[in-house]
Amino acid sequence: MCGIVGHISKNATISLSEIEEACKLLRHRGPDGNGAKLIQDNIAFGHTRLSFLDLGKNGTQPMSNANKTIWITFNGEIYNYLELKEELKNNYNFESSSDTEVLIAAYETWGIAMLSKLQGMFAFALMDVNKDLLYLVRDPFGIKPLYYHLHNNELLFASELKAFTPFEAFKKELDYSSFCDFFVYRYVPSPKTIWQNTYKVPPAHYLEIKTTSFEVKEVEYWKPSFNEKSNNEKDLIAWFASHLEKSIMNHARADVPIGSFLSGGYDSSAIVYYLKKNGLNPASFSIGFDNWEKSEDYFAEKVAQHLHIPNTKTVVNETSLTAMEKMPQIYDEPIADISIIPTYWVSKLAREQVKAVMSGEGADELFGGYHWQKTFYAKQHPEGFINKIKNLISPIDTIEFYAEAMSMGAFDEAELKKLLHPRLHACIPKDVFWFYKKHLQNALSPLKRIQYLDMKCFMGELVLTKIDRASMANSLEVRVPFLDTSFFDTIFSSKEEVYFKKDKTKFILQENIKAHLPMEILNREKQGFVGPDSYYMNKAWYEKAFE
Repeated sequence: MCGIVGHISKNATISLSEIEEACKLLRHRGPDGNGAKLIQDNIAFGHTRLSFLDLGKNGTQPMSNANKTIWITFNGEIYNYLELKEELKNNYNFESSSDTEVLIAAYETWGIAMLSKLQGMFAFALMDVNKDLLYLVRDPFGIKPLYYHLHNNELLFASELKAFTPFEAFKKELDYSSFCDFFVYRYVPSPKTIWQNTYKVPPAHYLEIKTTSFEVKEVEYWKPSFNEKSNNEKDLIAWFASHLEKSIMNHARADVPIGSFLSGGYDSSAIVYYLKKNGLNPASFSIGFDNWEKSEDYFAEKVAQHLHIPNTKTVVNETSLTAMEKMPQIYDEPIADISIIPTYWVSKLAREQVKAVMSGEGADELFGGYHWQKTFYAKQHPEGFINKIKNLISPIDTIEFYAEAMSMGAFDEAELKKLLHPRLHACIPKDVFWFYKKHLQNALSPLKRIQYLDMKCFMGELVLTKIDRASMANSLEVRVPFLDTSFFDTIFSSKEEVYFKKDKTKFILQENIKAHLPMEILNREKQGFVGPDSYYMNKAWYEKAFE
């Protein structure tokens, strides 16, 4: 994976030294090389490279077309780049075998409408010199991060907030409304960040910025199809099997070996099964917790033995909490997730052998695998005549339910006023659940409403941020083959009874893997990426750390 950075000034001439310093702060995202380019006197791009395709000089960035009218700095992978290259070869003279150049060729041919053709994870800046247009683009799910700072006729963009600190144009001024948001959501929701005048490009959006006037247009270029079709179970099972296998093998495209995280759950087990089926022998990596009967390294080892693939594990204990000291530098702004430290350690383990791994994020959002999704479904479909009447009279409020499910102790406006200093009360948003309400789709069925909220909120803001930073801190790329727009289009346009069974875990996926995994894995109860309370609630360690 890579790090990207850029500076556009409306009036001033830019020095490359600040870009070069910013690249140093992003070196963990791309230790294989870096580049800085002054595109015009007032426009500069930078890039740090973690190389997977075209490992030579032809793949270096920032990259341009032959006549220097299109420039790009790109973080990510385009998994269908070979198919796109074949489609574009008569219109463009390719000089590299990289997916980056495919993006340039695609833009020259289709303009920004090319985004509808991309399959991958990406965050990139593309400069159209002739039109004085800068595009800042983020992939449909927010797998890859992209931040920008816009103030006083200066525009900065970067993969991580820390990359802004070398720039004189960037001032660290806290956004106290974002500080308040953190206590509600456990993260700072898009487009906000913890700093004033500094924003995230939301998932599935691009910004079109006129570099002469700094006029900004924000466009949402994708959301799942909600037009319901009459799919049946048999057809959906077969469709998903073939498309998941194809997605996994596309994600395996690289000029270096690709491994996989392995938890022993359905998602990661499906990934290593399909890799093995297609002739690969992926190195797998697992994490466990010392002295815990539910430690998932046991189940991961069962899958690895069954499929005859190598597995390396690390077992953590309370001493691994020392990684907590690294978290502020890794994440740059507040985030609270129970698995950020284990994710860091398993990423560190994997990087000792490979530069990239696959992971199963997205499957629960697709198939209703989370316990709160099942709980909400049960509440909306109560058994018994009396309970059904009660539900009709007092239906469960989606936002109230979801806020409670997502919190580690829900904070509404009243609770925030108890928690925060009176001087901060004016910074509390008028509607503390504004971000959930922004993504509420009342036209969807209750289950799909929760799934969509999970896709846009829990996964898009928390889970993918966690895994990107934890892995990239170790210069490891994580690829997520379940996050394919065609999967979400198909599921959201299917009747929920076709893909969701209240007594089964991720029914469609289970049907595809049940003949290929041990019964101990298939019968295993759903378990999130958690650990024992004794690990997280080691109060003595925290007290010592804060001395």
